[in-house]
Amino acid sequence: MALTSASVPAQGLPKTVNIATNPAGTLYYGLTSGIAATLAANAPFKAEAAPYSGTSTFMPLLNEGREVDFGMVNAVDMGMAYVGPGKRKIGGKNPFRRSPNVRLVVRGGAMQVGVYVPKNSPIHHVRDAKGRKMSGEYPAHQAVWYNGLGNLSSCGLSWGDVNVVPVPAVNDGMDALKDGRVEVSMHAVGSGKVREVDAAIGVRMVRICDDTEAQKRVAKTVPGYSIMKFKPGSSVGVSEPASAVSYDVYLGTSKSMSDQVVYEVVKGLWNGQKTLFTKHPILKRWTKERFASDEVTIPYHPGAIKFFKEKGVWTDAMEKHQQELLRESM
Repeated sequence: MALTSASVPAQGLPKTVNIATNPAGTLYYGLTSGIAATLAANAPFKAEAAPYSGTSTFMPLLNEGREVDFGMVNAVDMGMAYVGPGKRKIGGKNPFRRSPNVRLVVRGGAMQVGVYVPKNSPIHHVRDAKGRKMSGEYPAHQAVWYNGLGNLSSCGLSWGDVNVVPVPAVNDGMDALKDGRVEVSMHAVGSGKVREVDAAIGVRMVRICDDTEAQKRVAKTVPGYSIMKFKPGSSVGVSEPASAVSYDVYLGTSKSMSDQVVYEVVKGLWNGQKTLFTKHPILKRWTKERFASDEVTIPYHPGAIKFFKEKGVWTDAMEKHQQELLRESM
């Protein structure tokens, strides 16, 4: 049961909060476990990862403030869900139910989703994926559909240029690659699932188009996306120069969540930076300097704003953007 302002006693705090995330083996699950461990050591309550098949599954629960207390989500998905399909579409669609009650706790670090093939595949660039069997659709995990659209768009391609093999969610796509049912799939760079499939069959991350014009194509196709380049040996499966789409990761909640609980979560992550950085290499990107920003896609929770104001990092520009976002969902 989620902890709303009504279910948290005014004089106390919960013993445990949950953080909805993607399944075990995904990068999100690894990051969430690290955040939960950091809060256990630096906040007045414990936290635990609550795996779901994907963002599409738990976003409605987060919006309603039931079953889910917090959620690990990406900036693009959250922005689309916040205003709803009536106001914003990307790639010609918005599959997310309107979620005007979601609020931001902290803006975390960026993550990347790469395109993977078996290591002996003749495919070395995403251009080579044209006409090939590629895992797609992702009805339980729509974020991955956008990951694919962004990666393909770097070279002026779209989902219509590949032979889509439907899979429910991101891990299923890599399982299909392992089993030989697809020739191309995607996953978060450096994730446990990529390591698992690499151990089974050997995988290689391919390069997407990553020049200045490609950056512009990606940003136009999926606003909020950029491109990151990888040197050989920098991550599992990166045996030659590679690149992938990149975007911010958020820790979100519902506006019904207790101000004090959110305040303590932000405080725990702020003061627990040393602990946080040891829990996962990518959590080193979750620096406190990134937590408050005027470039976010959903409004902050009042409990987070209270903490930021106490630390002197909440600016006039952030307040202006906050009010603009609140009006946007009306």
